[in-house]
Amino acid sequence: MAGRDKAIAAKTALEVQFFAMNVRTLTKGEQTRERILDLAEDAVLHKGFASTSIDELIAAANITKSGFFYHFRDKNDLAKALLIRYLERDEVIFDDMFARADALNEDPLHGFLVFLKMLADLMADLATGHPGCLVASYCYQDRLFSSEIRALAAAGVSIWRARFRRRLDLIAERYPPKVEVNLDAMSDMLAAVVDGGIILSKSLGQPRHLPEQIMLYRAFVRLVFLGS
Repeated sequence: MAGRDKAIAAKTALEVQFFAMNVRTLTKGEQTRERILDLAEDAVLHKGFASTSIDELIAAANITKSGFFYHFRDKNDLAKALLIRYLERDEVIFDDMFARADALNEDPLHGFLVFLKMLADLMADLATGHPGCLVASYCYQDRLFSSEIRALAAAGVSIWRARFRRRLDLIAERYPPKVEVNLDAMSDMLAAVVDGGIILSKSLGQPRHLPEQIMLYRAFVRLVFLGS
């Protein structure tokens, strides 16, 4: 139990911006629901959805079985709630970081470079490493989920592409690329770098590899648009 609580606590630095921008006193029922989701997310990221049981979540949350089913109809409903919360949290965190980066510099390229530095710093602040990407986890295990949840996971990937493609389009208008590049592929590259960096960090037990990979992507962006 202590190990699970420690792993959940490690996510706090990543989530603090989200909760800071959504300050509201949760009801007791909402607190219980969030606790179940926190426990479930940690379990899914560490051992997969199939190996995560409702009974273990009930025991870890110290609630009754009827208490669990009050919040979630079944395990599939839990999976859907997890994914929706994860995608919403990402949107809020990214919106905030882009807004702060743009406030420091009106130039779209330099604003994006500031954003990437902020993202790398955020990842570096997670002393025990990034807990993992829930969207990627769902995609790896797609046969376990309903078509609705698979579509949600695919939408999560598309949301990342669309967000970063919009930014790259703004940059390309002012700084025509110095080399031929597919901007959709370049948008997808950041997601690949982050997910790949998480795997690299976890495999080698070195949390620093994830922020290092993000900074390498940042250097690549500079080379594409500035040539230096």
